[in-house]
Amino acid sequence: MTINKETTTIISLGGSLIVPKGIDSKFLSDFKTLIVKKINEGHKFILVTGGGMTARNYIEAIGEIDEIDNEDKDWIGIHATRLNAQLIRTIFKKHAHPKINKNPHDLEDFYISKNPVLVAAGWRPGNSTDLIAIMLAKYLGVKRVANLSNIDYVCDADPRTNPNAKEIKEISWKNFRKMVGNEWDPGMNLPFDPVASKLADEEEIEVAVINGHNFESLEGYIDRKEFKGTVIK
Repeated sequence: MTINKETTTIISLGGSLIVPKGIDSKFLSDFKTLIVKKINEGHKFILVTGGGMTARNYIEAIGEIDEIDNEDKDWIGIHATRLNAQLIRTIFKKHAHPKINKNPHDLEDFYISKNPVLVAAGWRPGNSTDLIAIMLAKYLGVKRVANLSNIDYVCDADPRTNPNAKEIKEISWKNFRKMVGNEWDPGMNLPFDPVASKLADEEEIEVAVINGHNFESLEGYIDRKEFKGTVIK
């Protein structure tokens, strides 16, 4: 993939969007429509898929049968991300590189690709797909990552349990990291992984947390225009 920093967007595509319960074909169809539209306008994309409920369902099922350690939890999650990645790569078959990237350090095959879409998935235990997105941004020199989830904004508290939680439109990495801590736990549900946050902070990479169902906001971010969401930088 020939990288133009101004026209390449890395999207961390949350598994909760791909498979909230079952596969959300309506969301995926609408997502494809937007991405293809932007490809036709000259944009390129790196799509990093999460594991979502697929991973959690498997992990919970194993936990009901026997004990499961964090490494095995991670491997379940990794394979869930790869299944979702294969789904996304197939959906974008006309535009996507034929191989899924499973190692952010191994990009040799992708630098020379003319395909406007690269799909990436989990790598190894201890690394979330949020971290994969930031690692790819670091190695490719891309400074903007869209993190798509099922929330409109990051809040200063959990709005599910705190009715006074306030929406945050912009926050520094320093303050965001105070909120999420420094440890990664497989299956954790945070706006952005703490380990990925540390690397993004060090590399001065901006992350925008956007509701994946708000395609107008996603397009706004891709086009460097106004959008609804939280910017962390």
